[in-house]
Amino acid sequence: MIDKTYQPSEVEGRISQAWEQAQAFKAGRPERSGAETYAIVIPPPNVTGSLHMGHALNNTLQDVLCRFERMRGKDVLWQPGTDHAGIATQMVVERQMMERQEPSRRDIGRDKFLEKVWAWKAESGGTIVNQLKRLGASCDWSRERFTMDEGLSKAVTKVFVQLYNEKLIYKDKRLVNWDPKLLTAISDLEVVPVETKGSLWHLRYPFEGKTFNPEDKSTYIVVATTRPETMLGDSGVAVHPDDERYKALVGKNVMLPLVGRKIPIVADEYSDPEKGSGAVKITPAHDFNDFEVGKRNNLAQINIFSVEAKLALKDNEAFMAGVPASADLDETLAMHGTDRFVARKQLVARLEEKGLIEKIEPHGLAVPHGDRSNVVIEPFLTDQWYVNAQELAKPAIAAVRDGRTTFVPKNWEATYFNWMENIQPWCVSRQLWWGHQIPAWYGPDGKEFVAESEAEAQSQADKHYGAKTTLKRDEDVLDTWFSSALWPFSTLGWPEETRELNRFYPTNTLVTGFDIIFFWVARMMMMGLHFMKDEKGQPEIPFKDIYIHRLVRDASGAKMSKSKGNVVDPLGIIDEFGADALRFTLMRNVAPSHDIRLGPQDVENNRNFATKLWNAARFVEFNGAARVAGFDPKSAKEVLNRWIAHETQKALAEVTAALGEYKFAEAAGAAYRFVWNVYCDWYVELSKPLLTGPDGAAKDETRAMAAWALDEIIKMLHPFMPFITEELWRVTAEQGPQREALLALTPWSKLEGLTDDKAEAEIGWVIDLITAIRSIRAEMNINVNIPLVLAGVSAEISARADRWAEFIKRLARVSDMSAAATPPQGSAQLVVRGDLVALPLVGVIDIAAERARLAKEMKKAEDDIDRVEKKLGNPKFVERAEPEVVDEERAKREEAVARKAKIAEAIERLKGAA
Repeated sequence: MIDKTYQPSEVEGRISQAWEQAQAFKAGRPERSGAETYAIVIPPPNVTGSLHMGHALNNTLQDVLCRFERMRGKDVLWQPGTDHAGIATQMVVERQMMERQEPSRRDIGRDKFLEKVWAWKAESGGTIVNQLKRLGASCDWSRERFTMDEGLSKAVTKVFVQLYNEKLIYKDKRLVNWDPKLLTAISDLEVVPVETKGSLWHLRYPFEGKTFNPEDKSTYIVVATTRPETMLGDSGVAVHPDDERYKALVGKNVMLPLVGRKIPIVADEYSDPEKGSGAVKITPAHDFNDFEVGKRNNLAQINIFSVEAKLALKDNEAFMAGVPASADLDETLAMHGTDRFVARKQLVARLEEKGLIEKIEPHGLAVPHGDRSNVVIEPFLTDQWYVNAQELAKPAIAAVRDGRTTFVPKNWEATYFNWMENIQPWCVSRQLWWGHQIPAWYGPDGKEFVAESEAEAQSQADKHYGAKTTLKRDEDVLDTWFSSALWPFSTLGWPEETRELNRFYPTNTLVTGFDIIFFWVARMMMMGLHFMKDEKGQPEIPFKDIYIHRLVRDASGAKMSKSKGNVVDPLGIIDEFGADALRFTLMRNVAPSHDIRLGPQDVENNRNFATKLWNAARFVEFNGAARVAGFDPKSAKEVLNRWIAHETQKALAEVTAALGEYKFAEAAGAAYRFVWNVYCDWYVELSKPLLTGPDGAAKDETRAMAAWALDEIIKMLHPFMPFITEELWRVTAEQGPQREALLALTPWSKLEGLTDDKAEAEIGWVIDLITAIRSIRAEMNINVNIPLVLAGVSAEISARADRWAEFIKRLARVSDMSAAATPPQGSAQLVVRGDLVALPLVGVIDIAAERARLAKEMKKAEDDIDRVEKKLGNPKFVERAEPEVVDEERAKREEAVARKAKIAEAIERLKGAA
């Protein structure tokens, strides 16, 4: 007996256990040994993480695909795992140690600290995995991997050593994003631009050989900067080669104020003549653009900061090179050890005192902050390990260009190509303890020995030095993106030749967000093509299709953030509405062209859909409709049953085709319309007389058909709503033949031969007629029963109307039905599938008043459209407004246009009325 209400909290845990006990999601099940494979690798969430809405969307998309392909008979591997999250995990453990008032990691040493991290991982590192299970993720959990486990660590070491030996990994001194709090380089993805109200300082740099006079512009050049503290590291001033104002100055020198360093004026297109004075100070060691300008013009790289972003001037050979002694220099050197922002104030005060500031303007700018430390990131010149990404990118670019790997939607290929064709060396070292320690050892003279083991490095060193030599290992670890770049093949056992690697590589589909196309997708492409070869020795792509999804925003379209207080917790939604409601909401709204807006009402609506489905199953059971062994829907005689079979086949075809093309919203929408509108609203309603009527063939057939169609619905919805469908699969088995397997392992239907245009023409006509009459009643606010006149219809249509008269009268609230050659005067007219029908309105409504009301509504709709179009037609509004605000205005326009069209239809219908 099906319970009165569906309670997700009472069902979901039990169903998860049933799946686990049956090993339903295990790849390589014996019965599928000869089946076609389908593989997805999960984007590994941080081991420190907890489920957020981005995870919910990303993993639901993957789960829909995996459940769909598993039901289609494929041997599916959804490879799960977590990322060791170097910075995040180290911060968590260090914070924990601080709260417990334990000695710092420096005090206890590397080995003991790493013991603490592993202990934390064993105790708390599984949170995100358990939360993914609550979402319904059908991964092969028996194969869960971790980027720091033994196998993946072996793969990381092998890759590093091979790339080093191929001269594709090397050490270099370059600029990095430096976090002065965490004392490590970080990736661009970990840098968050924060809009800040700052200042633009216009500084006067005196020309060499001229006595500075603030009143005489011929004695100095003006440069503008938002970071005056970096001036101490200036090694040049750049002007545009075509700027007539400065052509004669190129090659001359200026004297750096407060230091006395002689720096050249160089011609470089980086300088914009339209901005500021047209001259820019160049600080190669503290600005990414300046670094490139410096390389092009052979300017000195002068690092003036310590790792804590304090002035590091004493014993700084680069800073002192060629600088004569002076009182100004002594005062500047006295600032050694000063924090960069304190130094800014002090330097500005000294410059003002000497008349070296022309003006200070308010200036808004995006200041880079560390996403975890929340401090301002410093471009910092330091020795790091780099991958020659430019070389590795070439095959990865070619693989997308020639179609071996395809982006869905295709427009993301442009983003991929833009990044890959302008790629910079990839900094892979991090100044942390938690992570894959770089397999490099140094001799006493600094010579590096890179090897897969310390013993091998020692052997290389002994051979090089001709004697036993003490080595010191590189303390740095690798960027977590380095290990995750190997994810598609390292998780399958590489570098060993495992069965899983041979069977499931390359994988089929990658599902990920657009924000990590470069950081993860591109790097997996590079590493996969470089290290994986097919039986002919040709490079193998890591995945065929890359499905890129967008963000989940709040109901108003704003980006979710803790500071705004608009974060929607997926676990809270699951607690309140159930996992299926959340999943189906996401799938109905996911689109390639725009972000998803998610509000509580959306989830509640889809919870109501789940309730509707549950109640339909109860209706079927209550009316004695149970599955009949061997029932063939093709045998149906009743037109209503032939119609629902036709509609079921049509809906299944739509869902199947849409999922095959990654059109998730279309697939979910097709399933929703069929279940709610076709089956629950119309078939259930129209079948009631047959189900409650006298016993006989028609009743038996309808019961069997109702149960059969419900089974097809349950299967069709399973990829989207796995919990409620699995539960319905179980409880409906009590009223029919025993189920052969869990729904998760039940074959996807292949319906054929059920198309019945004649049945669809009849039932479809009835539904369209009732729907059209209901629409008119709503538009004109008609609350009484009204007559219906069939105007000049054929005998066939007249007979059809007679057959369904009872339903038409009851469901459309029609008082009586008649036929006439032409529509009566004062009628609202409508065309249903080419047949003219009329609703006499004389005496039912005040037609003149209705016309006036509709005219008023039309004016309002037109005013709304005009107002929005004026806004959207204003380039300044579109440029300055937040994207979600612009999207909201566009949505208002679409709603007003649709409203206008409906009003126009209503006005048109009244034209024939007196």
